[in-house]
Amino acid sequence: MPGSAPAGRSAAFFDLDKTIIAKSSTLAFSKPFQAGGLISRRAVLRSAYAQFVYLVGGADHDQMEKMRQFLSALTAGWDVGTVREIVADTLHNIVDPLVYDEAVSLIEEHRLAGRDVVIVSTSGSEVVEPIGAMLGADHVVATRLVEEDGRYTGEIAYYAYAEEKANAIRSLAAERGYDLDQSFAYSDSVTDVPMLEAVGHPYAVNPDRDLRRIAVANEWPVLVFDRPVALRSRLAPATPTLAALAVGGALTVGGLVWAQTRRRRRTA
Repeated sequence: MPGSAPAGRSAAFFDLDKTIIAKSSTLAFSKPFQAGGLISRRAVLRSAYAQFVYLVGGADHDQMEKMRQFLSALTAGWDVGTVREIVADTLHNIVDPLVYDEAVSLIEEHRLAGRDVVIVSTSGSEVVEPIGAMLGADHVVATRLVEEDGRYTGEIAYYAYAEEKANAIRSLAAERGYDLDQSFAYSDSVTDVPMLEAVGHPYAVNPDRDLRRIAVANEWPVLVFDRPVALRSRLAPATPTLAALAVGGALTVGGLVWAQTRRRRRTA
């Protein structure tokens, strides 16, 4: 488990799905997307099946490629503003019950040790960035979709997957001065082995069969997370700091502006 931070800067890199939260973050929003008119009931059922396969068997390279193709075709033509609005409206209801208590504790330990917390996920930035903000992450690396005239084209501008996750970690380390030998990484999937190999302290979390085998062979610690928690109550600070109050005030003002804008839009 993480100890005190060394003299140089270090970071803790977390995969998101099945490492911090108990499901695929993207597929978890399928029902809100249906309610918002973005996808059909058939697509929701297909998403539910994909979620089941992902949770039971993990996801190897072929399965991840099929999921990528499915989501690319699904999102083509979606209105960018509508997606972000749906995610903002439903984020806590969807994600809050899915967050692992053990992951939240680890994030808190790393922050107390002076490390940056970075979420590195193959899911789309529209979903990952709000979750990262909710968890207090310092930085987020996520897949980015191509936008044109306010809509998604179905193409991918940046795919945060496999070796690209390791490349992103190295780029961040160069940019922010992280000592990767003193840094930590956590993931459940064999597809994230390059990311785990990029740091000095790799951990397998709820690993799939192939990652467990590699972790045992390399003597990497294996962690089991199985306690989802209500995140809002879990992260509530006992005494708010000045910075927290400032951020809270900014979010309140932003929320009021957003709500007024939305009301005007509905009235119009």
